[in-house]
Parts: sequence; C-alpha cells; structure tokens
Amino acid sequence: MSGIEFILTGMLAAATPFLLAALGELVVEKSGVMNLGIEGIMSLAAVVSFIIVYHGASHGLAFVGAGFAGVAIALVFGVLALEFRADQVATGLAIGIFGQGLAALIGKPYESLITTGIDKIRLPFLSDLPMVGGLFTQDIVVWLTLAATLAIALVLRHSRLGLVIRAVGENPHAARAIGYPVIAIRYGAIAFGGAMAGFAGAYAATVYTPMWADGMIAGRGWIALALVVFGTWVTGRVFAGAILFGALSLAELAAQAKGVHLPSQLLAAMPYLVTIIILGIISSNKLRMKRNSVASLAKPF
Repeated sequence: MSGIEFILTGMLAAATPFLLAALGELVVEKSGVMNLGIEGIMSLAAVVSFIIVYHGASHGLAFVGAGFAGVAIALVFGVLALEFRADQVATGLAIGIFGQGLAALIGKPYESLITTGIDKIRLPFLSDLPMVGGLFTQDIVVWLTLAATLAIALVLRHSRLGLVIRAVGENPHAARAIGYPVIAIRYGAIAFGGAMAGFAGAYAATVYTPMWADGMIAGRGWIALALVVFGTWVTGRVFAGAILFGALSLAELAAQAKGVHLPSQLLAAMPYLVTIIILGIISSNKLRMKRNSVASLAKPF
C-alpha cells in the first residue's frame, strides 16, 4: 500500500473522534456556551466504554454508556455555568481536569488491556476502485458520523430548532423576550455536546484503538475545540478541518514508515503545528471571524 493510499484509507476513521467531539461543541457554542472540558469528558467516556466492552457487552451498549457518562459530566458543567453563573472558561478547565483524573482512577485496573474492534462495511463497487477504494470501506460509526455531520448542518441552517439555538447564542435576552426558554435550550445543547464527546471517547477506546491506557485521548478534545474555531463555527468547515487533521496524523505515520530523516518527535508534532498555523491564518481574517462568530459566546446569562 502506497503512502497516499494508506492516508486515504484511514483518514476518515482517524478524523472520527475529532469530528464527533467538534460537532457536539459546535452546537454548544452556537447556543452561546463554551465548554472547555471536552478532553476530560472524552477520557471518562473512553474508560467507561472500554470497561463495558471488556466485560463482554456489545459495542452498541458501550456507546450508550459512554453517551450517558458524557451527558452526566457535561451537565455538571452546565449547572455551574448556567445556574451559578460561574466563569465558563475556568469551569470548563476544571471539568476537564476532573474527567481526566476520574478516568485515570477508574481505568487503573484496565491499563494496557485490549478488546476487539468492529467489522468494516464495504460499499459495493466503490470499495473496489483503485487507490481510493479504501475510502469506501469503513466501520458503521464512521458512516453514522458522516450522516450526523450532514444532519447537524441541515438542522443548524435550515430548521426552526437551529434558528432557536442560534438566536439564543446571538442574543439570549431578545430570545427570552419572545418566549424562548434560554436556560433549557442551553442545557439541551450542553447535554448534546456531552453525548457527542462521549461517543468520540468510546470510538477512540473501543474501535479505533481498542485498548485502554491513561492519557490515550492525547489532546483530541483540545483539537476538537480548535476545529470549531478553525471552521469559524460552520459545520462544513469543521468537517474539512477534522478530515485534514486525520490525514495529517496518518501522514506522520506514513513518513516514519518511509524512513523520512526527521526526528520522530517533530513528525508527531506536525499535525498540531499545522493546525496552529492554520488557526493563526484564519484568526487574522477579522471579517470572517466576526461574520460567523457567536455574539454571546461564554457570556453569563
């Protein structure tokens, strides 16, 4: 398999944890709330899902358990941020640290244990195409994530629900004045973001790399947060950013396999460096950032 074919085959799966978490955070931020605890939520959900699968339950049940774990810890953030009006940045960081610490505690007996992943689904004819056929041979979670990306884009842009979420994020006072329950809507968005981060953690621990190790989320939650800004709060751009990061992470592995004479640490850091550079370029365009940003983001209500 050539390096390009290797990247094309694996980039959708590599992008899935980033994309799931980023889509959830996109909805949260569209409602005017910023949850920086994604890394901790993913970590806790990852260990919960791994334990469920390790003890013989199905992957479907593991994803349900991870989703509930993600919602539970996200709602802790929600209570602090919405009811007590705590600073969202500090609260999110605290939730992230708490989630990572709790995951390390719960997962200690399961360090370095492994489970089995799930089978891949081939699309007839398309999966047999030369070079790009691997793109059409993916597991069910990847296909569902692609469907969820399209659904979220349509809901946010073309549905009444999406309009309400965006209205709450842009001007919560005006939204309340016309009868929308701002706090309830934000709770719903936070719960949805927690569930999506939970699914992302479950995918990382039970499908993409079916094992548990402390710190295995390895910054995916932070990259998901960056992807929302990278995509300037537009679903399609968030999707493109996740695919780009997934491809870059595999390019690093392909370069090492080809014997590229660069330090392995530098190659491993390349996806993150590229993300930082792109974020810097996008952030320099003030007009684009202002056009798509959320006016009341992280402001207490």
